[in-house]
Amino acid sequence: MTSTPRRRRLALPAAAAALALSGAVLSTVPAQAAGATPAPPQPAPTERPTASDAELLRRIQGSGAALADDTAAPGATPEAQAPSGRVDPKIIGGKNATITEAPWMVQLHYWDGKGTSSTADDEGYFCGGTLVAPTKVLTAAHCVYGLDWSENGVVVGGTAQLPEGDDLHGGRLAGVYRQWVNPTYRPSTTSGGDLAVLTLTEALPYKTLQPTSSGDNASYANGTPATVYGWGRTDSARQEISPTLRKATVPMRPDSACAGYWGADFVPGQMACAGDAASGQNAGTVSPCNGDSGGPLVVNGRIAGVVSWGVKDCVASGAYAVYAKTRSYVGEINARVDDSDLDFDGLADLFVRTPGGEAYEYYSRGDRAPYLAGRISLGDWSGLSLVRQADLNRDSYQDYLYRTPDGVLYDFAFNGDDRYESVRVGGGWNAMADLRVPGDLSGDALPDLVAKDKSGVLWLYPGKGNGLFGTRARIGGGWSAYTITGKGDYNRDGRSDLLARDGSGVLWMYPGTGKAATALGARVRVGGGWSAYNALATAGDVTGDGRPDLLARDTSGVLWLYKGTGSTGSAAFKARVKVGGGWGAFNLLG
Repeated sequence: MTSTPRRRRLALPAAAAALALSGAVLSTVPAQAAGATPAPPQPAPTERPTASDAELLRRIQGSGAALADDTAAPGATPEAQAPSGRVDPKIIGGKNATITEAPWMVQLHYWDGKGTSSTADDEGYFCGGTLVAPTKVLTAAHCVYGLDWSENGVVVGGTAQLPEGDDLHGGRLAGVYRQWVNPTYRPSTTSGGDLAVLTLTEALPYKTLQPTSSGDNASYANGTPATVYGWGRTDSARQEISPTLRKATVPMRPDSACAGYWGADFVPGQMACAGDAASGQNAGTVSPCNGDSGGPLVVNGRIAGVVSWGVKDCVASGAYAVYAKTRSYVGEINARVDDSDLDFDGLADLFVRTPGGEAYEYYSRGDRAPYLAGRISLGDWSGLSLVRQADLNRDSYQDYLYRTPDGVLYDFAFNGDDRYESVRVGGGWNAMADLRVPGDLSGDALPDLVAKDKSGVLWLYPGKGNGLFGTRARIGGGWSAYTITGKGDYNRDGRSDLLARDGSGVLWMYPGTGKAATALGARVRVGGGWSAYNALATAGDVTGDGRPDLLARDTSGVLWLYKGTGSTGSAAFKARVKVGGGWGAFNLLG
């Protein structure tokens, strides 16, 4: 790919649901019930950016008009190409798919009228994407790179058909307020991991689909059946994209197959190879094509790849389609899904409270000192024995999980409309010495709760995605001397981990397994000397580099930031940097 202008064409490189109050109750605790709740004050008045439905519909109509114009124009095939001159990203040979079988499929429409009355300078693009959380869409980096999706983009979910005028065919609109492009992606060469994540202005109420794990080898074995989905071209001789969702089953192929055809343009580890070699014509070719970019390659119910690039017009004899290999980047992807963000800037922020009861939100400044600044008072949060931050329903609004002195646990969550409301999780939680929300330990893409009881037994409560939790599983005993903490995927394997400090001050990393019954793997020693700290706080990725960090307060009240590296053992964190003093004023952190 090059920086060739991308006017009026497909976006391809050239080569809130309300809280559900029903469901299973926590085991060993009283049934949840409605009633008077000692709710804390409303959180800070930070508003998530949004756009009106009328504006979003206008963008769809503009994109459709630009694409139709592009289709009618001669020689309108995308021209930018990778260094080989043969690369053109892109379902030919497929069949129709219903939204029931692929409820996580979404359409990405982009239109920029450039503020002029002329249509000559309009930009219109289309890509596919996968809903990986209610407010998160996984797509290709080349669909996002260099474009302002907040100002000009719209996502449509819940329908297999493209919009026609103002008819969404039962679909639902969502704007985009933040975009993340894989920082290692290189638009000039198609390399570096062609992946991006869009954060939506509202939660879409559809089933999600998750990327595969970093340790998944079976999904990439030669001959493994995979299914690719999209609205792309169905004929190599015509530019029109499909008006309805299509799918095709293709076999996974070894790296050598794609490398044999593409040479150095195909980068093993970053890219995945799938499908049989194209026949040279529509007949006998099964392949994604222009317009399918950003859609998923699904293997065994997980996303093994994202449609990235292929040969121009999709059917050249011997060509293979190429996908971004999600296994290699699942750590970065998941960090963008569970981002612990309080002010909607993509950086993990921190909740604190004084012994007098006044609570504050401290907002991250990213990877620059003083790292946490710009605090806002939340008012009086006294009378609560514990507060933890977590987006339990994945709506991009951080929840506050809090416990009252009588042992009742509540989820304080945004109601999807205009305020936060408390949902009673259950009683009996004074039996627990500590509670943490480290992320998804059970492997179902929903954040879980870890609780250490007063006898030293550690329990996992799998999240249900609505602020409530399922039947607990015993992780193990002997945890009395440990201080548990952690939030996110510290070793970059696509699974959340747990950190724990033992009685001698040694910090350990317990890698997540993705299985509730055996949630933690063999521990790895991070280092000693951690008894110097009287509080450990983990909000997630404070610096914004896609790796979770660790905050530690020493006995003099100085707060230190340990930046995560994505490695294990003694290399798990960089040398500490000072956030600032005076943090001894707080008795609750994160």
